[in-house]
Amino acid sequence: MGVWRILLILATILSLFCGVTLGINKRSDMSSANVRVREKQIIDEIIGPKNYDKRIRPAGANNTGPAVVHINIMIRNVQTISDVKMEYSIQITFREQWLDTRLTFDNMEGRIQYLTLTETDMVWMPDLFFKNEKEGHFHKIILPNLYIRIYPDGGVLYSIRISLTLSCPMDLKLFPLDRQQCQLLMASYGWTTEDLVFLWKDVDPVQVTKNLHLPRFTLEKFITDYCNSKTNTGEYSCLRVDLVFKREFSYYLIQYYIPCCMLVIVSWVSFWLDQNAVPARVSLGVTTLLTMSTQTSSINNTLPPVSYTKAIDVWTGVCLTFVFGALLEFALVNYASRSDKHREKLKEKLKEQKKLWEMEHAAALEAAMQEQAEDGHTFAMKPLVSRHNGGMGGEKGRHCEIHVQTQRKNCCRTWLSKFPTRSKRIDVISRITFPLVFAFFNMAYWSTYLFTEEEEDGPK
Repeated sequence: MGVWRILLILATILSLFCGVTLGINKRSDMSSANVRVREKQIIDEIIGPKNYDKRIRPAGANNTGPAVVHINIMIRNVQTISDVKMEYSIQITFREQWLDTRLTFDNMEGRIQYLTLTETDMVWMPDLFFKNEKEGHFHKIILPNLYIRIYPDGGVLYSIRISLTLSCPMDLKLFPLDRQQCQLLMASYGWTTEDLVFLWKDVDPVQVTKNLHLPRFTLEKFITDYCNSKTNTGEYSCLRVDLVFKREFSYYLIQYYIPCCMLVIVSWVSFWLDQNAVPARVSLGVTTLLTMSTQTSSINNTLPPVSYTKAIDVWTGVCLTFVFGALLEFALVNYASRSDKHREKLKEKLKEQKKLWEMEHAAALEAAMQEQAEDGHTFAMKPLVSRHNGGMGGEKGRHCEIHVQTQRKNCCRTWLSKFPTRSKRIDVISRITFPLVFAFFNMAYWSTYLFTEEEEDGPK
């Protein structure tokens, strides 16, 4: 009997506890339902056609002055930056905040923090537009990516996700060692500064997602500023964001600079080939020239036609000149080789004529001597130049001749004298001159453009 009484008491306590819990849950559900009902009632009250006219802008501070709208954007992604079209595509979360005292309501002792709307045509909206927009669209998958929050004090927060294609005029003089500054311009279309003023949010006016990645650029920094514009119809409020993009040089180093440099070096191989290997040297020169021309054309196809000279134009132009110069050098070598052969033939012909003349002269002299011998007279030859005192045949003349020859000789001529033909000398000089001039050009090129890049980066 005692055990049954204990079990009965426990069952009674458990039933009472369950009843209390169910009552609390019911009251909580009823309270939540009451809040949802109250939110609906508040929306109907403050935005009803009898109480609110969305065509009228909200009043400013102290019910006077223009309405003030604070702007804040978050850069979610930068899809492309086009050098040819001079534009960039960006995806942002755009936010506007303003105060509309007509939308104040009772927050039920803090139980209602804010009301959320998903339709923009229920309240007054600022007439903001993007001045440098080319194309743009809202995101509607799965539902429109926007919301409006109304706070108890009448504050309104509007947030929407937008994808934009914006114009970005570029200065490509330092391409590909350049930095580009692209702007995002936002302005009022119809309301002048007497009615509507845009201001940047005090804290974090521009936010950038942490995992932002661009294939060929790096977002170095951003600058917020104001750009109010005056027209014939009045002054309009305007905000500006300057996005500074630095071009990644490694891609262009691998794709442009190293291949051009290799083509120039390959064109120098012809200096080491035999001067008589005409097909090999011509094929090498023409091939490198055509390849360099193709490389230059492919580079120019990725850039817009501009009226000024770019850094890459200087590089490709000089490389093309070196390759063309190597081809012209072979033309000069070929001409010198043919000239050397013609000279050798003339020398051989002169030697044969001289030898024939000496033989004829010796025969004539021998005949004359025999003739004199037959007549009984002697024949003696006198020297053409006297050896006494100032004669050139003396010892003093020899010393003078040796002294002059010693002065004229130098190391370069001594070294070049090892190569008997002019064509060979041209090849040898080209082997040294072309690499030295190209190395000097590289020093001047990189020091000039890298220093210019640092100078332009300094004032920013």
